[in-house]
Amino acid sequence: MDALYCYGLFRGHSDGYIAYPLGMKGVVVGEGDSYSEALHDVESAIRFHSEIFGEEVFDPDPDTPVLEAFVAEAGV
Repeated sequence: MDALYCYGLFRGHSDGYIAYPLGMKGVVVGEGDSYSEALHDVESAIRFHSEIFGEEVFDPDPDTPVLEAFVAEAGV
């Protein structure tokens, strides 16, 4: 399989880092004590997810990439 790329959102907090890839179908999350550990973990999770469910888990139309992504706080 050729290399596939996607963007991700990383959150750092007192317990470490959590990584959320953007533009994928399904739920994929990585975590680690450092940014690089979270990056390695989410790369592994993305690889596993795409091997199990196929490359169609990535953005359904590669000709229309994600143009904007927002981080917002929502109160519930």
